[in-house]
Amino acid sequence: MDFIGVPVSEDTTNTKNKVKKTMKRQKPFQEPVDNGSVEESESAGSSFPPTFSLSTIKNKQRRHLMFMKLKQEKRKQKLELRKKRKKERDALGDKAPPKDVPKTIENQRVYDETTVDPEDEEVAFDEGTDEFSAYFNKLTNPKVLITTSDRPRGRTVRFCEQLATVIPNAHVYYRRGLALKRIIPQCVSRNFTYLMVINEDRKVPNGMVLCHLPDGPTAHFKVSSVRLRKEMKRRGKDPTEHHPEVILNNFSTRLGHSIGRMFAALFPHDPHFVGRQVATFHNQRDFIFFRFHRYIFKNEKRVGIQELGPRFTLKLRSLQKGTFDSKFGEYEWVHKRHEMDSSRRKFHL
Repeated sequence: MDFIGVPVSEDTTNTKNKVKKTMKRQKPFQEPVDNGSVEESESAGSSFPPTFSLSTIKNKQRRHLMFMKLKQEKRKQKLELRKKRKKERDALGDKAPPKDVPKTIENQRVYDETTVDPEDEEVAFDEGTDEFSAYFNKLTNPKVLITTSDRPRGRTVRFCEQLATVIPNAHVYYRRGLALKRIIPQCVSRNFTYLMVINEDRKVPNGMVLCHLPDGPTAHFKVSSVRLRKEMKRRGKDPTEHHPEVILNNFSTRLGHSIGRMFAALFPHDPHFVGRQVATFHNQRDFIFFRFHRYIFKNEKRVGIQELGPRFTLKLRSLQKGTFDSKFGEYEWVHKRHEMDSSRRKFHL
C-alpha cells in the first residue's frame, strides 16, 4: 500500500517557529537599574539621577509611587530654597534686592489702545453726555424691573427674588408671555430706569439682558456659577434694606468703563454706611464676579467679612445701542469667540 506524503504549508511552520523564538526571548520583568538603583539614592536622601525617567518604568503602580516621591522631593527642594532666600534677605536687611514678581496672565496683558486715562478730557466729555449722565448728576433715582423668560422654574424665580433684595427699589414681575418690545414702553411710562431679564436653560439661569431706560444701552451677559443663599456655607443673615456700597474693580478700557457705569447706575447714589453692606463687581480676565458682603468691625484694626449672597459670574456677549431690538438693533460691541479669544493675554474690559 503506497503512502502519499501530504505537503505541510510553509506558513504554519513559520508561525510555530516565531512563537518559539518569542517564548525564548521573553524574560522575567526587571526594573531598570541606573547607577546603583533609585532606591539607594532615595535612602541616602539625595535627588534622583539626572538621567532618571519615569517612562522607563513599565509597572503602573511602581511608576505612580516613584512619581509621588519625585514630586515630594521637588517640593522639599523648593521649600529649602525659599528658606535660604529668606535668610539671605534678613541678613542683608534694607540692602536686599526687591522680590521677584511672579508672571501671571494679568501682568502680561496685551496693551489695549482704548485704556481709559482718568485725566483724559475726551473721556470726561463723554461721561458728561452719555446715557448715564442724568444718574451721575443726581437728576434721576434708579428704579429696576426684574423679570424672567417665559414659564420660569423655581431656581430662576428664587434668583430673581434674591436679586431684588440686593438692588434697592427693585420690583419682580413675571413675564406672562409678553414680548420685550411691549414691556419697555410700559416701563418707561412708569419711570423705571432699568429692565433686567433673567433667562434660563434646563431650569438653570444662564443669561441676563440689562437694558437702561429710556435711551439704552442694552447689554447681554452669559450667567454662570449661580449660587443661592441656601447653597452657601458660612453665610451671614439676610441683607437689610440699607443701600449698599458699590465697588467696581478692573474696568479699565472704554468698553469696561461703560459697563462699570451701567452697573453703578443700578444702585442709589448715597449708600447707607450703617448697614455695612457692599456689592462688588470684580472684573478678571473679562469675567465679572459678583459678591455681596457685610463687613463687621471686630476691633480698631481688624475687620471681618460675611458673604450674604447670592453669587454669580457674568460674561459680556454684546452691547447694543438704544433699547432692546433683536432685529434692527445697532451693536457697539459683539463678542466673537474664534476671533477675539485667539490670545489668552488679550482682554476687552
